[in-house]
Amino acid sequence: MATKGDAPGRLKIVIGGDTFPPDINGAARFAERLAGGLARRGHDVHIIAPGYDKTYGTFTEVHDGASMTVHRVRSYKLPQHETLRWVWPFTLKRRTDAILKKVQPDVVHIQSHLIVGRYMVRSAKQLGIRLIATNHIMPENLIKYSVIIPKFFEKTAMKWAWADSGRVLRRCDAVTTPTRRAAELLTAATGIQGVHAISCGIDASRFANSSPTSNQNPRILFLGRLDYEKHIHNLLKAVAKLPKELNTIVELVGKGGEQAHLEKLASELGIREQVIFFGHISEEELPKAYERCTVFAMPSIAELQSIATMEAMASGRPVVAADAMALPHLVHDGDNGYLFPPEDVDAFADRLKRVLTADEAELERLSENSLYLIQAHDIQRTLTIFEELYRAQAVDSEQSDYNLPEYNLPIGRLSESLHDQVQNFRLRANALADRVEDVRDNIKDRFDEAREDVRERLDDVRDEVKTQAKKVNRRVRSTVDKAKKRIQGD
Repeated sequence: MATKGDAPGRLKIVIGGDTFPPDINGAARFAERLAGGLARRGHDVHIIAPGYDKTYGTFTEVHDGASMTVHRVRSYKLPQHETLRWVWPFTLKRRTDAILKKVQPDVVHIQSHLIVGRYMVRSAKQLGIRLIATNHIMPENLIKYSVIIPKFFEKTAMKWAWADSGRVLRRCDAVTTPTRRAAELLTAATGIQGVHAISCGIDASRFANSSPTSNQNPRILFLGRLDYEKHIHNLLKAVAKLPKELNTIVELVGKGGEQAHLEKLASELGIREQVIFFGHISEEELPKAYERCTVFAMPSIAELQSIATMEAMASGRPVVAADAMALPHLVHDGDNGYLFPPEDVDAFADRLKRVLTADEAELERLSENSLYLIQAHDIQRTLTIFEELYRAQAVDSEQSDYNLPEYNLPIGRLSESLHDQVQNFRLRANALADRVEDVRDNIKDRFDEAREDVRERLDDVRDEVKTQAKKVNRRVRSTVDKAKKRIQGD
């Protein structure tokens, strides 16, 4: 049996999966923020994840501002995917056995059932460790990444993939998904009952800003992997249908296998000058990207939650999204943005135009509603629910406010009391963000001062070395001269 954490209430937690930062995707970002939040609560957090280069082993790494132990296992870059890596499975069980025996965690929490998660399940079950799984995966996405499965075989492959998922997840003590819709899908596809719907959560204060939503210089933002299932091609086609006089700019943040195709498509549609491909951006730049946009677009048809959409809402921005999977949980049509039927490019363009041509009062209404709705996804509530799951306490998923019936009721315009609540939330979030920025600046200043002090000391050492070198050089020349004179005298 696993030993308990060293301090009362303190847990030893091992989180693992096939993706983790520096990977940029929803599952990796959730795992990072979960780990960071748990570490800040005083828990001993370990991560098992693929190495992101040829370096592997056990390291102390800082993620989401928190220090944790990361066990990197040897991995190889997938040739058909820009960011995902493949872990060699045949020696992985021995590695996960060794890590879990050494750490002796109270609980293991896997983020996927693929390779790393699969072998962590086997090791944890053999060692009698409590096991939690969160499912972030839709087999449809995996099939699209494959280059060896012919199209006529896709449906059969997806059926087998769901069955495989069920075999692994059924061995866990508890299974979670980010939304009720995702839980229902998992139950229907695998037969697993009692799946908990727990939001990935978000620290909304990190994205707080005081800038009102503006369409004076219209900007549409998409942030995520530039891969097929995100359907970014539909965004570009919709933008091409917008009135030219709007002079709309599209910012695409992220990388993926579709980038070359999207660049070509933008040129063919005559909007290449309007589309900016940013690639990956830093954590510091992330809130700024949301702040400068007019509207966030999410055309994907395979989102089990969409952390990027949540971040846009926390930034107080309207969202236009496909009416698919879990996106309607976040985007309430007509309240904080608009939904459009998947693949309907004309409808997509129409919804974007509504935001891009709205007056100031309407933009403020959409913005306030985003801020109101995102409060139901507070990361602290998510962390508390997972702590209860880890301790095998009774968990009621209704603790997540977004699972309550009233969360889905139409809003229209916020009441005066809710308006005041949102404004107070915005003020508190901005104040917290300012304090965090001050701390960050202070740390940077101290680092710069220390670096300057080190530079000055190095300069002093360099000058001293030069002085001593000159002295040594003079002594050597003097010795050589004397030796020459003695030789000549002889």
